[in-house]
Amino acid sequence: MSTAVERVLRRVEEAREEIVQFAAQLVRIPTVNPPGEHYRECAETIGRQLVACGFEVELIETTGRPEHTAQYPRVNVVGTRRSSEPGPTVHLNGHFDVVPAGGGWSLEPFGGEIRDGRLYGRGSADMKGGIAAALFAAEALRRAGVSTGGTIEISGTVDEESGGFAGVAHLAEIGRIAAGRTDYVIIPEPLDPDRICVGHRGVWWHRLTVRGKMAHGSMPFLGVNAIDKAAALLERIRREIDEGLQRTRTSMPIEPPEARRATLNVNAIRGGQFDQALQTPCVADRCEIVLDRRFLPEETLDEVRAQVQAVLAAARAGDPDLDVELEDLLVVEPVRTPSDSPLIAALDRSVREVLGRPAECIASPGTYDHKHVARIAGIEHCVAYGPGRLVQAHQADEWCGVQDLVDATKVLALTLLELLQPPP
Repeated sequence: MSTAVERVLRRVEEAREEIVQFAAQLVRIPTVNPPGEHYRECAETIGRQLVACGFEVELIETTGRPEHTAQYPRVNVVGTRRSSEPGPTVHLNGHFDVVPAGGGWSLEPFGGEIRDGRLYGRGSADMKGGIAAALFAAEALRRAGVSTGGTIEISGTVDEESGGFAGVAHLAEIGRIAAGRTDYVIIPEPLDPDRICVGHRGVWWHRLTVRGKMAHGSMPFLGVNAIDKAAALLERIRREIDEGLQRTRTSMPIEPPEARRATLNVNAIRGGQFDQALQTPCVADRCEIVLDRRFLPEETLDEVRAQVQAVLAAARAGDPDLDVELEDLLVVEPVRTPSDSPLIAALDRSVREVLGRPAECIASPGTYDHKHVARIAGIEHCVAYGPGRLVQAHQADEWCGVQDLVDATKVLALTLLELLQPPP
């Protein structure tokens, strides 16, 4: 086994330039979501590399969903490489959609520039570097000529940044990723190359729609201003809910530590005649507030929702003119991998071998496609591990360290080697 380990590590090191160049090639494809640009081009690029590495490749379109259109088709790619020996199926999944570049860049956001030991560009960390690491980890085993059993699957999927419903959720719904078929799932998200991510908090996005009464802006006393009502309601929510969340903490090892508390964030506020190109001199008769509530495994969704409902009931009791409606937008339950999972143990041993120190088990402050693997596919042995630094996600001048990229590839390769050892 030690000889196999040495051979695999050597093959990864020899492929250093290929790994970095493939990640850079993916960065140069601007797969911006929304709206979902260049998905087919990126899926086909990943597919060609998978074929070159001995995988059978499928392109899976998410037809039947509103996101999938002729202009912006949702195209996922899945590669499969089977051994002649029995063994488990290990699935490595990475999303290739990226958030818009935004402002503040000192380099071309989609240039894939390599400078001073870093690969720069939108998606370099989150998470096209992770896709490259997964693919070349599997390729290192093949080039090393080591004997393995079971099956390796690698997928590149869409729309994770908007919930993953046309990506991993779809693959789970059609049984392409499923308990009984898939034993282990590794998602190479950028959570630092010496950390194993074992889950995430829950999410409840909800909208409060406050309705008032329109009147001429010169005579506001004849109307009911929905923006004023919404502002008072938001202040009450902050006072009665948000301040209390500061005292709530979880035992889950979420990083950064500040995220071990439940949080409430105002995502958006829209008021007045917001469907008009220009405002008119009117009293606002409508105001919408979108709230992002992150909740802990120690909380239930019913408890979290009841907090807001109680505030709304008290506000209505004190203000007969308050007309407000609560609407769910997105619900994601918390997930956590069992602490005794063989997948965590294998990754920890691989991190020790490559980096010379134990891995730190953490949980993510935000959600990722683990939620679909656990809730829809029913697979409990799922973690996130990959190159890239967590703090780089969605930042201007996003980068992934070249050494981190190579080290994570080595860790993933050794983990595959251990999990796929054929029976004696």
